Amino acid sequence: MASVTTRKMSSGNWRAVVRHGTRKSICKTWPTKAAADRWGHDLAAQIEAGAEPEQAAVTVGALVDAYRKLRDAVRPISDSSNEHYQLKTLARLLGDVDATRLATDDLVAFCTQRRDEGAGPYTLNMDVSKLSTVLRYSAAAKGLLLPDSVGMARPLLSHMGLIGGGGRRERRPTVDELDRVVAYMREHHGDVWADAVLFAVASAMRRGEICKLLWTDIDEVKRLALVRDRKDPRKKAGNDQWVPLLPAAWTLVQRQPRTAERVFPVGDSALSKYFTWACRELGIPDLHLHDMRHEGTSRLFEEGYEIPQVALVTGHKKWENLRRYTQLKPEGLHRE
Repeated sequence: MASVTTRKMSSGNWRAVVRHGTRKSICKTWPTKAAADRWGHDLAAQIEAGAEPEQAAVTVGALVDAYRKLRDAVRPISDSSNEHYQLKTLARLLGDVDATRLATDDLVAFCTQRRDEGAGPYTLNMDVSKLSTVLRYSAAAKGLLLPDSVGMARPLLSHMGLIGGGGRRERRPTVDELDRVVAYMREHHGDVWADAVLFAVASAMRRGEICKLLWTDIDEVKRLALVRDRKDPRKKAGNDQWVPLLPAAWTLVQRQPRTAERVFPVGDSALSKYFTWACRELGIPDLHLHDMRHEGTSRLFEEGYEIPQVALVTGHKKWENLRRYTQLKPEGLHRE
């Protein structure tokens, strides 16, 4: 039994998906809903009549699943990692697309929708790069020959400003902006969410590190926190680091109720989402949760800590990497 579904894409085009058999589908993009419906029902009728379909689609979603299995065989992908959320996003927005027919229009539509959701050019560049990796490795494992859809789309995506380099971000919140965001979070989502934002500044930790911190990872005597599997370009798994909790961070930890296994029992994705909503409601432009890590790092230098001391907090091993997280204010050099 063949079934037909059509849905409108953010580009304004319509995609028709014809499913037949077990996990088999063929999809195609059309400029109008009528054309998509007509093609879908004609193909479904051919299949029902016993005709051989054009070619069973290999969907992007199926290749994402295959890639996850390949990765799990080497090292499982953490549910709190950026890669996990990248793969979820690819499956959510491109899952039904036939990878053998993946077109530039599909990638423009994907990037446009991600941009509308708040993702910037650097994030979109990383998403597109992850898609390329998924297609390359999964196709090799399955013995498929896929076109270089990502490579062909990159020039146009770049020209449209949808993808781009990260550059050096220098956005720091003002005291007033941070106070307003924290007050909004406290009022609309609760104390733990507001304190998690403050802790992001006080500890300079990443959101995933904050949200998976356990009470058993806290050394009450030495005032340290064990950050497990800390991000590292060479080896993340097993890269556990003891991090000093300086006074502001320590105070925030101590005032959390010990009613859950985690110190801050909130989701890292939800924390970013609520932070973005707060900024949008308050009219605060171009401020992201990850900027709190930059803010915390910059404050440490402004308070007089040396590079090796700051690196103990942030986990950076090289000054050139740590420098990216440091936006010192020139007026801060004046001593009264």
